[in-house]
Amino acid sequence: MRAKDRPRSGCPIASTLDILGDRWSLVIIRDMVTGKTRFGDFLKSLERIPTNILTERLQRLESFGLIEKQRYQQNPVRFAYRLTKKGADLLPALQAVCIWANRHLPETRRPPKTFLALKPDDITRANRATIKY
Repeated sequence: MRAKDRPRSGCPIASTLDILGDRWSLVIIRDMVTGKTRFGDFLKSLERIPTNILTERLQRLESFGLIEKQRYQQNPVRFAYRLTKKGADLLPALQAVCIWANRHLPETRRPPKTFLALKPDDITRANRATIKY
């Protein structure tokens, strides 16, 4: 394990923030929960992630086992991304952040009830419905 990939302490909050504590990683995971799978899909999000940062974050999330990629086109090579079980297990944290933001940041959008009702196993099922956020 590279030094930059090691947790800075045994604290579970600090260790999680070492992986997810930037302004883009949870947005990418949110987009995957809501059905986005391709690089271009992520670029269309309202937050407007720059391409170089998106590339780096996808690689980082994959290196920590939160997402996996599968080639869907040979020439040029293109990949689709999906959450692993480990990545899908972040769903309750995303839901809690939404609930907290709606309670304390009145200008935030309310997520659909379908998003709040999801369970991590729903995300990993191949036949899941796409949820608009």
